[in-house]
Amino acid sequence: MDFEHNAKTTGLMQGLTAFMDKHVYPNELTYRQQVAAMGEHWTPVPIIETLKPKARQAGLWNLFLPNSALGAGLSNLEYAPLCEIMGRVPWSAEVFNCSAPDTGNMETIERYGTQEQKQQWLVPLLAGEIRSCFAMTEPGVASSDARNISATIIRQGDDYVLNGHKWWSSGSGDPRCKLFIFMGKTDPDGDDQYRQQSMILVPSDAPGITVRRSLPVFGYSDAPHGHGEIVFDNVRVPKSNMLLGEGRGFEIAQGRLGPGRIHHCMRLIGLAEVALEKMCRRAQQRRAFGMALSEQGVTHERIAESRILIDQARLLVLAAADKMDRLGNREARKEIGMIKVAAPNMACKVIDWAIQMHGGGGVSDDFGLAYAYAQARTLRLADGPDEVHRDQIARLELKKYRA
Repeated sequence: MDFEHNAKTTGLMQGLTAFMDKHVYPNELTYRQQVAAMGEHWTPVPIIETLKPKARQAGLWNLFLPNSALGAGLSNLEYAPLCEIMGRVPWSAEVFNCSAPDTGNMETIERYGTQEQKQQWLVPLLAGEIRSCFAMTEPGVASSDARNISATIIRQGDDYVLNGHKWWSSGSGDPRCKLFIFMGKTDPDGDDQYRQQSMILVPSDAPGITVRRSLPVFGYSDAPHGHGEIVFDNVRVPKSNMLLGEGRGFEIAQGRLGPGRIHHCMRLIGLAEVALEKMCRRAQQRRAFGMALSEQGVTHERIAESRILIDQARLLVLAAADKMDRLGNREARKEIGMIKVAAPNMACKVIDWAIQMHGGGGVSDDFGLAYAYAQARTLRLADGPDEVHRDQIARLELKKYRA
């Protein structure tokens, strides 16, 4: 693996950093003020909409789509440092049309969709004209084992009829959300549990869809994005909306979740870097018991450990991205699982130390650390909990020693 970024990536890193310096960092307060002013009115945040055309004009648009002419044509390894830069400000990825779950949904349609499906949904998603939602997790079962999913997709003539109760369907609160990718069972009683599931494209205005509420994350609404609890009651869609074919849901999920997981980890590294920067600045500004916090041994230990943990996670993410590019997502599944455990746990620890350094201010919204922690802690569950990834890692490791 070459640890030197190529000229294309370096140029994009410079352009992205310059854009963040000029347009994003100076508007962090503006963003918070605009979201606060929205109240219960879930509408697009004006500052993000203002910055999107600027990002597109600067050539910083759809950077995420790996090895595709529809995006920037970057590999996972080339995109990694760019995703880290965007991760420094939680809302900035949307400015560049690189935010979840749209990235995963766009990649899914680009990889598995028909030409008609791409024209109807992928084109406006790539243009940033609409947004989307991924509806997989259910409140009634342990969805970390996707075989438990009980939602159904039953063929009736030229249509499929969908029934199910979903939650943590991220993106459903956005008024621009026009598409759900819905996972359910087309063959609930099939002998092969990994061929029971399918994925289908569902217009958000289809009759029978009820968004009951948006679930708060540690008290944060994540408006206007939102994480919906949604009931699908006899929702009817054309058979042409099926992705790839009946029984291919697990196959699609593995293709979708690999890149999604690595994107989350890349962004978390950027978030942890900002937490470390805030920790260091705060340590030099505050005095306690006759000395600056930056002179105290426990501070040195936490800063040093943070630097080690962040750099370890970054190298692990780059190694996973490199293997995904060379051998594919399936062959890199152990490395993807490793970073999905390592990066959120690292970020939680570093952000927690930064909160501690800020005292009472750390748990307020004044420094952005409380929200950063909520994001990092949530990602120990999203796209598979730590326990599931650790189990897979151990099984793959033990496999090497079987007779």
